[in-house]
Amino acid sequence: MSRAYAEVIGDPIAHSKSPLIHNFWLGKLGIDAEYRACHVKAEELADYFAQRRGDAAWRGCNVTIPHKLAVLEFVDDTGAMVSAVGATNCVFVHDGLLRADNTDIYGVGDAIPADADSICVIGAGGAARAALAALDQAEAKDVRILARDPAKAEANLSSLFDRAPGYEWLRYFPLDEASQAMSGASGVINASPMGMTGQAGMPPELLDAIALTQAEAFVFDMVYSPLHTPFLAEGAKLGRKPIDGLVMLVTQAAYAFRMFFGVHPDPDGKFDAELREMLTA
Repeated sequence: MSRAYAEVIGDPIAHSKSPLIHNFWLGKLGIDAEYRACHVKAEELADYFAQRRGDAAWRGCNVTIPHKLAVLEFVDDTGAMVSAVGATNCVFVHDGLLRADNTDIYGVGDAIPADADSICVIGAGGAARAALAALDQAEAKDVRILARDPAKAEANLSSLFDRAPGYEWLRYFPLDEASQAMSGASGVINASPMGMTGQAGMPPELLDAIALTQAEAFVFDMVYSPLHTPFLAEGAKLGRKPIDGLVMLVTQAAYAFRMFFGVHPDPDGKFDAELREMLTA
């Protein structure tokens, strides 16, 4: 039998740190398996999953931009987290079926402060859905969505979360109203690809608006390549608490690792310092 493997798929994919993380854990635990990166374009998804279904060595894949919604067409079953947000970042094999889950939600929940409340979320795609699910679990009462197309964002997001009828906890703003969306916020989450390697940078007006958040606010960038983004740098310069993408990345990866290989890679966190040093070298 071929050596067991899992992988991460996306377009682009060269920036992904997932192979470093999973292979680090595989080595520490002495598991005879490997984790790869696979560049898959949107038009190649059907063929990709058709091929992997027939590969007994394949344990599953993480899913990154831009496929977190599209891959749901190719799985057999979805977990509760996927059903809640309509997006996945993890597909794994269970009892011969392809199952989808969303471990990004756990990653966001681990990264943001427990008392997160008035939060501005930049973006309206799969990563934003995970952020909103985590904020919903934290019972945040005031969440502002900054999106290129607020009407489309509202149509896609407003019905996903079961709040009391008439209770509006989500508000929608176009990017040119960033100052209104961030005014008085206790935190800002970048759930868009803006600022990521190979993607467009964050517009100056969004960076400028960080100054309007609460003095003790946090700024959390779900982007992790590069790790130190202009968004985090601007927040730190203003005295806000910066939270980089590694916190979320490592947490979501640990949940995915357990789905792929049947064991939590580091339940006591004894490898955390070494892993972060490796990832930031």
